[in-house]
Amino acid sequence: MSGVGVHSGKKVTLTLKPAPINHGIQFRRVDLPDSPRLSAHFNRVVDTSLATVIGEGGCIVSTIEHLMAAFAGMSVDNALVELDNYELPIMDGSAAPFVRHMREAGFKRQSGAKCFLVIQSPIHIREGDKSVRITPAPHFRITCTIDFPHPLIGRQSYSLEVTDRCFEKEIAGARTFGFLHEIEYLKRFGLARGGTLENALVITEKGILNETGLRFPDEFVRHKILDSIGDFSLLGLPILGHVEANRSGHAFNHAFLKEIFARKDAWETRTYHDLQEFGQFNPQLLAV
Repeated sequence: MSGVGVHSGKKVTLTLKPAPINHGIQFRRVDLPDSPRLSAHFNRVVDTSLATVIGEGGCIVSTIEHLMAAFAGMSVDNALVELDNYELPIMDGSAAPFVRHMREAGFKRQSGAKCFLVIQSPIHIREGDKSVRITPAPHFRITCTIDFPHPLIGRQSYSLEVTDRCFEKEIAGARTFGFLHEIEYLKRFGLARGGTLENALVITEKGILNETGLRFPDEFVRHKILDSIGDFSLLGLPILGHVEANRSGHAFNHAFLKEIFARKDAWETRTYHDLQEFGQFNPQLLAV
């Protein structure tokens, strides 16, 4: 896949390749000497101001959240992502192009035991009007609430159990969005160079500039769920629990991942064989 980075405006070609069991999701910068690799893990996150950025040893990979959401939403555990620049292509501003190309390439079920992070007791953080909470559940459910003082958005909430079918139908197509005055401000400082009406919803005081309109009446909160799925996938294991995110964003999501990891008393890891024994098994969660 080829495109431009939404913040850098730089052209980039991205290739998804199969990977062996227990490889996880890794990125390889083929444009750099020795083609360094980075694991998609929350302890590699170096910036969350405008997007989720991972880095190590002078190598960074930026704006990974939409592709990571596509991997998590489609239950993909192992893949190698090669790219020839530092920022992933924004495509149409959603995860749908990634999902479509994955489906065209096909999925392979692997024989290794898939592991899950199973929430045993609640974990909660709050800062002002932002909060994220996770509670035990026999599946991965995410509920997201946003509240913007704009007549087109206002307060929106959405909740779903994350399976490949639900993700592809209800979440993958939701596009990133921004307010026109914020985008103009970013462009003055050399950011959002790749942002256009082809890859983002642009909101004015009266409505949106995009002539094609919204894909969903509540596309804004659905995209926040997409971002959250991508951010939470950086735990490195699929979650069995109910995430409730209120006005959260990349930075607050990342803070919550660190809180989860610190609260080792509140979760445990299990394979899907264990979950089947305890009646918590969903065939759609099998590893690919």
